[in-house]
Amino acid sequence: MIPSLTEEPGALELAGRIRAGEQSPLEAVDAAIARIERLDGPINAIVVRDFDRARDAARALDGAAPGEDQPLFGVPMTIKESFGIAGLPSTWGEERFAGNVADTDARVVRQLKAAGAIFLGKTNIPPQLADIQSANPVYGRTNNPHDLSRVPGGSSGGAAAAVASGMVPLEYGTDIGGSVRVPAHFCGVWGQKTSWGLIDLEGHEYPMLKSGGHDTALSIAGPLARNAADLDLAICLTATRPLERTAGPLSDRRFLLVLDHPDCPLDDAVRGPIEAAAQAIEAAGAEVDRSSDLLPDLSAERADYMRMLGIAMSRGMQPGADGKRALATDWFNLLDAQWRSERAWARLFESYDFVLAPPMAFLAFEHDERDMRERTVRINGADVPMGAGFGYSALATFPNLPSTCMPVGSTDGLPCGMQVIGPRWADRDCISIAAKIANILPG
Repeated sequence: MIPSLTEEPGALELAGRIRAGEQSPLEAVDAAIARIERLDGPINAIVVRDFDRARDAARALDGAAPGEDQPLFGVPMTIKESFGIAGLPSTWGEERFAGNVADTDARVVRQLKAAGAIFLGKTNIPPQLADIQSANPVYGRTNNPHDLSRVPGGSSGGAAAAVASGMVPLEYGTDIGGSVRVPAHFCGVWGQKTSWGLIDLEGHEYPMLKSGGHDTALSIAGPLARNAADLDLAICLTATRPLERTAGPLSDRRFLLVLDHPDCPLDDAVRGPIEAAAQAIEAAGAEVDRSSDLLPDLSAERADYMRMLGIAMSRGMQPGADGKRALATDWFNLLDAQWRSERAWARLFESYDFVLAPPMAFLAFEHDERDMRERTVRINGADVPMGAGFGYSALATFPNLPSTCMPVGSTDGLPCGMQVIGPRWADRDCISIAAKIANILPG
């Protein structure tokens, strides 16, 4: 069964109620604020609160008619702390940036506001967005709403916890190492790792780069929600290019299921729900292969991905091939490897419509204060370096592919997700086919 903590409506359903006059924007905002004040104490997801301005924005909409270009008219939401909202702090979880206040809204914020959304505040992260748990010295620790002793994931951990608990219906995060997919997987919600370059990251800038900078290699912005329709809407509202939706019936699709990675075992608590989902897909008439010679060398791809990730996040300070600070040569060699990966996956998608895979090798783990480079996790009774699990993130990230993370079940009450990976720019197809899969799963 897929665990759920709330019966609150999603973003589109709430917008429909507001449009029908069943609820005003101010009533919707006040109700969300009441939920946050009631629920967030032990979770600590929404760490920057902007309730007064949210109420002012809602009052400005009360009595107005929603425009055709405002599908989120009056809908309250939050966003990851690292996105700029004018007048609010953007610390990236570091005490030295506690006084960093954004002057302008990030582009994604502007786009969502133009669609009628009202921002209540911002959600928690790890320092520098560099962990798969969300604890920092500025805002403290966010807990998984399904089990407070466990992590919600990271770096968009506060975002997933806020959506899963029902405090808000919609969120926006970022992902470079699974930072949307892993929290969605750990918290039992939907998340979209978008095709690289689809969403403009303007206004999502490390505080030391307040003058702005280019979109980091591998890094994307993507939404989190409690259903596929809200995910699709958020993508359409923020995309830099039009996206088609061409996925046909589930029974006509061919899938490749990738459960085993050469660098990391898969915990049975994850394998079970995903294998059950794959069997349901087969029962619906689709073809699901469990191996293919078309699959690239996953170990080599993970190694290249981890090197590129380290250099990108440190802006070149990470070691290159000779153990010293990375050189331009190291970077261009990685770009060549990424190009080869993109071509290999494109060839695979000539034979398969989608790839199914775990978002991470394990479920939400107990809070662990060790540095992630030293952290281990228990997988099928053995201690495994936590970093090995990033091979599953690399599947879609290194070749710049879209991936929809959808909830497919649970083990011992903890949610389990599954990635639906497709060709580049097929974001809406990934979401669409994931929605069809969701319709055949129990509970």
